[in-house]
Amino acid sequence: MDRYRQGDEPTPPPAPHPDEVDPAVLGALLARHGWRRRGGAPGRYARWTPPGRLAGGTSLLVPGSRDFPDSGDLLAEALMALTHSAAPSAREVLTGLAVPSDEIRWWRDVPESRGGTAAWTAQERLRTAARDTLLAGALASQARAGYHGARHRRAAEASLERVLTGPSGAASGGRELTVFVPVEDGRATTATLLRALYALRDAVDYQRATGGMEVFDAAVEAGVCRELTEAVVALVQGTEGARVALEWSPAAGAPPGFAARPEPVEFSPGDLPGLREAGARYVRDEPSVPVRITGAVVRLRRTTPGGPGTVRLRVLAGADVPQVRILLAEEDYRIAGHAHLVGLPIRVSGRLESRGGFRRLGEPTGVTPVQVDEAERDRLLKSLQENLDFFEEACGGP
Repeated sequence: MDRYRQGDEPTPPPAPHPDEVDPAVLGALLARHGWRRRGGAPGRYARWTPPGRLAGGTSLLVPGSRDFPDSGDLLAEALMALTHSAAPSAREVLTGLAVPSDEIRWWRDVPESRGGTAAWTAQERLRTAARDTLLAGALASQARAGYHGARHRRAAEASLERVLTGPSGAASGGRELTVFVPVEDGRATTATLLRALYALRDAVDYQRATGGMEVFDAAVEAGVCRELTEAVVALVQGTEGARVALEWSPAAGAPPGFAARPEPVEFSPGDLPGLREAGARYVRDEPSVPVRITGAVVRLRRTTPGGPGTVRLRVLAGADVPQVRILLAEEDYRIAGHAHLVGLPIRVSGRLESRGGFRRLGEPTGVTPVQVDEAERDRLLKSLQENLDFFEEACGGP
C-alpha cells in the first residue's frame, strides 16, 4: 500500500507486531477479503486459505483468542505468512491490521480490453474518479455547500494525507480499486461520503422519475455537492455502470446511526444527464460570501502606470481559500503595492465570488495595511526579494 497519489505502485506496509493484533479483527479481515475458513480446533484456532488459485499455497492458523499459551506464536507465524504471501489480498489484510481503516471499494464495469493501453487508461480514470469522490466527501465534512470551489480545500486535502491505496488494479483492467481511510483521521470523511452517496442516489432516482430537481437542494445537507456530482460522472462515464461500497474498520465498528454492513451505491449511464444538470445547478445557485480578508500580496499587475490593477493575495485570515484575486482602483492598488514593499499584509472587505471557484473578491473596500510581528515581516520581505520581477510596477504611477 502507499499514500494516495497517482502514478506510484503501492508498497506493502510493515507488518504489525503480534502483540498489537486482535485475533478477532484478523479473522474479520481475512473473511472480508475472500479468505476461506477450512476448519481447525473449535474454540481454539481456525485455518484460513487465500481465495482463488493460490488456495493451496498458503495456510494460516489464527487463534480464536489470546487466552491460549501458543496464541502469540500462532499470530506471529500468521503475520509472517501474510507478509510473504503472493495473494494480493494479503496486503490489504496487513493494511487493515497496521492502520485501523474504513475500506472504500470502487468498481467500474468497463469493456474487456485486448491490450494494455485501454486497461491502463481505465485504471487512471478509476484512480482519478476515486480520489475526486473521496475529496468531495472530505470537503463536505468540512462544511456543507452546493459548490465548494477553492473553499476548505486545504483542510480537506490535509485530512486525506494518510489515506492508503490498495494494489493498482492493472490486472482487473482498471475495474476495481480499494482505498483505506484511517479511522483516526478520516472517519468523518467516510461517514459523510456514505451519507452523501445515498442522498445523491435518491435525488437522481427522483429526478429520473419526476423530472424535478428540487430534491438536489435538500441533498446538500447530506453532503451532496458539485464536486461529488462531477466525481460520479467521471466514475460512470465510459462504463456500463459503477459501484461504490464501504466497509467499516473491524476494530472500530460502525459509527452511530449507520448500518454495520452498508449497502453499496450504484450508478449507471442513464444517471449522467441528471448528475450533470445538478452540478450546473449547484454552481449557478451558490451565493457569493461577504468576507473581510487579511492577506499578503504575492502579485501585482496593471497594463498602464496609472489606473486600476489586479492584486493577488495569499490569504492569512478571513476566508478558507489559499489565494484570491482582487481588481483594485488606482489608490487602493498603490496602497497594496506600498504595503508589500515594506513587508506588510493588507486587510480588505468584499464578496468572495462563486464564479471562478471563490478565487475572486468582488466589491473591495477598506484596503489598509496591517501591522505584523518582525518575524512575519522579514519573511514577507524575503519573498519580495525573491520575486522582484512581479513587483516592479508596484512603484509606478503618478
